[in-house]
Amino acid sequence: MLMNSGNFNESDVPSVIAALEGIPDDKSTMLLAAEFKKPVVALIISFLGGSLGIDRFYLGQVGLGVAKLLTCGGFGIWAIIDLFLIMGKTRECNAQKLISLVNTLS
Repeated sequence: MLMNSGNFNESDVPSVIAALEGIPDDKSTMLLAAEFKKPVVALIISFLGGSLGIDRFYLGQVGLGVAKLLTCGGFGIWAIIDLFLIMGKTRECNAQKLISLVNTLS
């Protein structure tokens, strides 16, 4: 879990730790196979293709990606705002993914 600590918000870490404590040892190895999105990669994608919604597609947010694509990144405004917010959104998506995975394993 220490390898992936940069992929989560610091405020999400206590809830992640609490969720991990409830997993049986025989199922905990399945968590090692989980792949999390890298916030820095999301930032680079947002910089290069943010106006096309590629950053939102990377996060698995297809609806927002299509909306961003059709509006050319909200006429550029949404694309600029996402440059500042996309790393936090990536960390939130990673925390949601981990918690849902832990809930299925418990």
